[in-house]
Amino acid sequence: VGKGLSGATIQLRPKRNAQLEASENTIIGNTCLYGATSGRLYAAGQAGVRFAVRNSGAEAVVEGCGANGCEYMTGGRVAILGAVGDNFGAGMTGGIAWIWDPDKRFDRVANPDSIDWYPLADMPDEHVDSYRVILEMHAERTGSKRARKLLDNWEQTLSETLFIVPKEVAGRILGKAPVAKAG
Repeated sequence: VGKGLSGATIQLRPKRNAQLEASENTIIGNTCLYGATSGRLYAAGQAGVRFAVRNSGAEAVVEGCGANGCEYMTGGRVAILGAVGDNFGAGMTGGIAWIWDPDKRFDRVANPDSIDWYPLADMPDEHVDSYRVILEMHAERTGSKRARKLLDNWEQTLSETLFIVPKEVAGRILGKAPVAKAG
């Protein structure tokens, strides 16, 4: 799904009468957004492994992903509203990601050689506001119950969300020297 995406918007959601919880089920497979350069992907459900690998400019929201998410990412913005697999952010040199991490397990699966992560609540308003907007778009375009719940409980969501940046550009993205790492 979205291999080489270069400008379109992809919206995925289960059928309206589906008897499953979208955020607990896979809706897209492996290597989605591989090499994407622009465009948007909103998926009400989880992605498989190697999600957004080599993404260089697309914006995406999914509700969980397998191992090697955002691997070798050079640009773009990714919000993951659920658990991620091992080795997240390996080789990431650009772009940003937000991870909703209510179970506080991200530090066990992140690749600390490539990325730093910080509590979103400690970040400048522009990063908090961008996250809120991307959640609103996801909820509107997919009917995501998870996105709606996160928006309706914004203060709690803010306290449970991490802001992920590549080590080599953290200062530029944050507009200052990096703060102490949250992980």
